[in-house]
Amino acid sequence: MNRTLVGILCGLAAASIWGGMYVVSKVVLEIIPPFALVSLRLLLGALTLVLVLLWRGFPKVPRKQLFQVLGVGMVGYGVSLSLQFLGTKLSTAANGSLVTSATPAFVLIFAWILLRGKITRRRLIALVLATLGVIAVIDPSSAQLNPELFLGNVLLIGAAVTWALYSVLVRKATQNLEVIPFSLIAFLGGLPVSLPVGAWEWKTIGVGEISLGVVGGVLFLGIISTALAMVLWNNAFALVDANLASLTFFAQPVVGTVLGWLFLGERITALFLLGGLLIGLGLAISSREP
Repeated sequence: MNRTLVGILCGLAAASIWGGMYVVSKVVLEIIPPFALVSLRLLLGALTLVLVLLWRGFPKVPRKQLFQVLGVGMVGYGVSLSLQFLGTKLSTAANGSLVTSATPAFVLIFAWILLRGKITRRRLIALVLATLGVIAVIDPSSAQLNPELFLGNVLLIGAAVTWALYSVLVRKATQNLEVIPFSLIAFLGGLPVSLPVGAWEWKTIGVGEISLGVVGGVLFLGIISTALAMVLWNNAFALVDANLASLTFFAQPVVGTVLGWLFLGERITALFLLGGLLIGLGLAISSREP
């Protein structure tokens, strides 16, 4: 398979995994404070990749590049994930899915600034079509704009902006470094932000009753949503243009809706089918960008 197809598949796979992440996060956040949960997620993800690299072998990473990747990880996993979890806790899962769907638009801006990528007519058309598609799939009427949720929604916007910045920086940082060691170093870069606050939360706020479901949720967030999905996402941005890779982010609400249909008996509407078609059309148009 060519690089473009592999990159698109990696991005779609990562976004599909994240499709159910907001609901899992909302449930687990009722028991474990946000920064403590981010820290657990990063530690589990790092441990998983360490085991993989023990089998494959650790590459040598120049000191300068090591600090660069740690800085990129601080943006993506320290700042963005913390804003995402805190925003989800103070807002709603539906709001989290809707607000962070703005990420591809921010990717287009950061790619233009940092990678000198051109904002072409084709890319704008693809982004507009995919955005209209995700709006149709999500159904904005499910979002809540109550004043008491304002801070949570602002934090979710911050999560979308910083995740877009991180994703574009991945494109620059993975040119001479494989994705798995890059991801491991980036996870470690996020810990100086989340770990001190998480430890403070653990001592002052404490945690609720740890049930088997909560343990399963933490393992899902750490191993599947972090170690596996982040490697897939980073690989997508390493292989293809950042603007194209970012559009695969729109698979999240599609997967979430399909899972709701399969397991919760929710209906698949004509609006959902139209939205899925527009998202696919946006990806197809963007993938043909020379």
